[in-house]
Amino acid sequence: MSGDIFIQPLTAEAFAPFGDVLDVTGTPDKFINQGMCARHHDRARVDFADGRAGISLFDAVPRSLPYLLEMVERHPEGSQAFLPMTQHPFLVIVAPDEGGQPGRPLAFLTAPGQGINFHRGTWHGVLTPLNDPGLFAVVDRIGEGTNLQEHWFDAPYNVLDA
Repeated sequence: MSGDIFIQPLTAEAFAPFGDVLDVTGTPDKFINQGMCARHHDRARVDFADGRAGISLFDAVPRSLPYLLEMVERHPEGSQAFLPMTQHPFLVIVAPDEGGQPGRPLAFLTAPGQGINFHRGTWHGVLTPLNDPGLFAVVDRIGEGTNLQEHWFDAPYNVLDA
């Protein structure tokens, strides 16, 4: 076992090196739809080397804690946003890049209503809902070529609730 990773709350500041937190905190940029809808404008940087943005729906099987982290992946050709279609929190695991390999992972727990956008090339764990249904809208790159790199750890990490 590589060691334990303790889950921390997801904040924009802590997650900034890896991506964007998608939520409705702060003052809206403006109100639209006859004043009945607060617009929180341009909350994430969608970034693709080529191709186009696509919206897919993922229906993931919930995981439980402690969670055994054996592998992380990254997408060198595009960012990837996960928008939960429920109010359940989910687990987000990221790792800094250290010379083309993932460093020691970090684990975050979203608040209800938060989504995330991984920056292009960010090492991250697989989609990890903790409740059923694990339904997400995903915005990512659609295009030719390989956009997935996986890294399997020599020894897994044990992800624990704080």
